Amino acid sequence: MISRREFMQITAAAAAVSGLGGDFGRLVARAALSQEDLLRFAPKGQLTILHMADCHAQLKPIYFREPSLNLGVGQARGQLPHLVGQDFLSSFGIPASSLDAYMLTAADFEALARSYGRVGGMDRVATLINAIRAERGAERVLLLDGGDSLQGSYTALQSRGGDMVAVMQALGVEATTGHWEFTLGAERVAEIFGTRNRPGSAGIPFLAGNVRDTDFEEPVFHALRFFEKGGVNIAVIGQAFPYTPIANPRWMIPEWSFGIRESSLRKTVAAARRKGAEVMVLLSHNGFDVDRKLAGRVEGIDVILTGHTHDALPAPIQVGNTLLIASGSNGKFVSRLDLEVENGRVKDFAYALIPVLADAITPDPAMAQVIADVRAPHEAMLTRELGRTEGLLYRRGTFAGTLDDLICDAVLAQRDAEIAFSPGFRWGPTLLAGQPITWEDVYNATAITYPAVYRTVMSGAAIKTTLEGVADNLFYPDPYLQQGGDMVRVGGMGFTVHVDRALGERISAMHLLRSGAPIDAGRDYVVAGWASINEDVEGPAIWDVVAQHVKGRSVVPSQAGRTVKFVRAGN
Repeated sequence: MISRREFMQITAAAAAVSGLGGDFGRLVARAALSQEDLLRFAPKGQLTILHMADCHAQLKPIYFREPSLNLGVGQARGQLPHLVGQDFLSSFGIPASSLDAYMLTAADFEALARSYGRVGGMDRVATLINAIRAERGAERVLLLDGGDSLQGSYTALQSRGGDMVAVMQALGVEATTGHWEFTLGAERVAEIFGTRNRPGSAGIPFLAGNVRDTDFEEPVFHALRFFEKGGVNIAVIGQAFPYTPIANPRWMIPEWSFGIRESSLRKTVAAARRKGAEVMVLLSHNGFDVDRKLAGRVEGIDVILTGHTHDALPAPIQVGNTLLIASGSNGKFVSRLDLEVENGRVKDFAYALIPVLADAITPDPAMAQVIADVRAPHEAMLTRELGRTEGLLYRRGTFAGTLDDLICDAVLAQRDAEIAFSPGFRWGPTLLAGQPITWEDVYNATAITYPAVYRTVMSGAAIKTTLEGVADNLFYPDPYLQQGGDMVRVGGMGFTVHVDRALGERISAMHLLRSGAPIDAGRDYVVAGWASINEDVEGPAIWDVVAQHVKGRSVVPSQAGRTVKFVRAGN
């Protein structure tokens, strides 16, 4: 848990975010909250940095439930951002049933969702950004995007990221970095964003100093860009997801290598300082725990705008002299960080994690038109109802989500398999009980460029080896060696995870759900799954498999996590 000193610092900062105390949520529930209330902020210093990350191409308002289980390992165990529910609320002094409780935790999610409504929407995000620019002065505001913007919806898939490029241009994004962008393929990424040697069609700087070519270890993209805002010289370094070729298909980016490259980053920071940087910002897609470790090892970084792990924190976490900012995902939040700079160094700051509460914000007309134009050719298909859910469908969680259970059920049934694997992706909006399940909802949970649903035979021993490998990527104590998302979802079988054990010792009690029989290491099982990182995988697209399973049905979600048990050392 956090220390008392940290608790007092964080509570004070969180109270300053809304300025409305416990009445904040009740105002929204009575539809009495305006966008002016959401934007309420006492400016500080010469400049404002705005940050968003991991929007996953969500153009329209959605529901999105934060995890009810988010395990930390090693030194991150029991630390933010791995606290959930009441522990999270207590850490920040957030009242139950408030807007912050709804936006930041899964506590009473469905009831609060029906009171507060949907979140996000790029037309609402545009309204907030434009209002801050108008209030602060555009010449004082720097807008940065943390990556994972060009993937996660049907229109992004069909346009190969082009829809989100149009949105980012309209927002005035001044730099970005990447992860899922690379699953568009090296040629498409270079076409949109350019490389170190040539500009891209988007006109948006793509900063990724940790991406090199495999032949000569030369940088593929620019690492650094300088901006002047409010008379202050700001250096922004970009860091793409270090494990892209492991988490995603290597064959899509065969000539590029990745990594944390801490030594190289240290040199870039020092060089930027020598060139007059007064504020040093790392625009990162490393993930929070990696960035926390990095902040303690690389001197000279004032602000790390972290992404990838979808964490949302209402106050910065300070490591030495470095502020870690976590801005959430799916368009739920925009971070505002005001900086006061004196004698070439950051003297003070003010921060707000601004909730993008759709019903309280007037859509920006220009952005609304961009979105309408993108969706117009597909609107009828996207809104077509396939079935209806009789319970909450959500994805986020260390081991399971009801939406993932539905996908596993579809794979089992439609591919006639005994066991199903589904990736532990963090993206994908939430559906409330009674909502229709549309084609758009299916694509929002499955839209990737390698969607084939394979069907194969695996021995019990091979299944255990697979689960052990995924668990090691997720639960290795050193964050620099954690390479996964959430734990792979499994259908048709159950098992126990001993989180804090070593590779080869974590997975036990594997058994078939339908019979209760133990998984036999020497027996072969029919296994189906999707999102294989291997090339030339054959099978129907996952969205077609899920749609066929859902069509005409009332979907009753199972209780997520019933198939997986976990054990912590010391419990």
